[in-house]
Amino acid sequence: MAASTKPTIPWKLRIMTSLLYLLLKASRRSNGTVNRRLFNLFDRQLPPNPNYIDAVATSDVTVDAKRNLWFRLFSPSASAATLPIVVFFHGGGFAFLSPASTTYDAFCRSLCRSLNAVIVSVNYRLAPEHRYPSQNDDGFDVVKYLDENGTVLGNVGKCFLAGDSSGGNIAHHVALRVCKERLRFVRVIGLVSIEPFFGGQERLESEIRITQDPLVSLEVTDWYWKAFLPSGSDRDHEVVNVSGPNAVYISGLDYPKTLLVVAGFDPIKDWQRRYYEWLRKSGKDIEIIEYPNMIHGFHLFPILPEASQFLSHVNHFINKQVGGS
Repeated sequence: MAASTKPTIPWKLRIMTSLLYLLLKASRRSNGTVNRRLFNLFDRQLPPNPNYIDAVATSDVTVDAKRNLWFRLFSPSASAATLPIVVFFHGGGFAFLSPASTTYDAFCRSLCRSLNAVIVSVNYRLAPEHRYPSQNDDGFDVVKYLDENGTVLGNVGKCFLAGDSSGGNIAHHVALRVCKERLRFVRVIGLVSIEPFFGGQERLESEIRITQDPLVSLEVTDWYWKAFLPSGSDRDHEVVNVSGPNAVYISGLDYPKTLLVVAGFDPIKDWQRRYYEWLRKSGKDIEIIEYPNMIHGFHLFPILPEASQFLSHVNHFINKQVGGS
């Protein structure tokens, strides 16, 4: 079958993503700041619900009130103490959304049900008010919190890191920190990297060629990197170009087995493939799954059949790692 020349997206989803594009565009100011008042008008936030709805209950756990660091805990009705824990980092270009946002609350609920795992969805600080490394510091501090308190939440000896888009970037860098730090109880046995947000000074073929994605473009990604990076840094910074000239040496690290999810119409997919090749050349165990007709963020929309396929693939990966640990 010949490759499609445009993403396979139903018209309702096209309208939804177009409206989201307009909201994000209006919220990103040209001076590098965010109009939070405007964005928050449309970013519906859901409170935690201790009652089991479709076999999932939620609660919010504070890690550090001073920096508003907390996570939303998604617990299945099964006994949580024996279940694996998935620490999840949401997308949004490092600058938007939270675990309470409707889309991510629903997505983590579906993860919890499908994986039969405890989901820890991290509310990290946002750029540009808080630039790198704030997000990675917050992510690692949640892992340390689980190391000190997590045994009452789930099986921290069978812990996974996961993230989509900018959250996939954070998950990678938190994984590096876990490799270098001495944790008592948490053992990270897998990483689920969902269309991770990587980049570099070079313009890759997919960034130039793919213009059909409603949420990602060169203009958009450049704005996010400028809002996120420390002043004076360029896109070959190690946090952006993870496999580039300033990459962290990982061959000697116990980097977790990784599942990489790639969408065919994601403009940054060539950076994700470089990440895949870099991990392989570094001697790390990585599996790649591609959805050739999908856009960046497709996994968040349950109306797409590929979203269900994605959950099945993640479930298989996690069960394989849990069984082999």
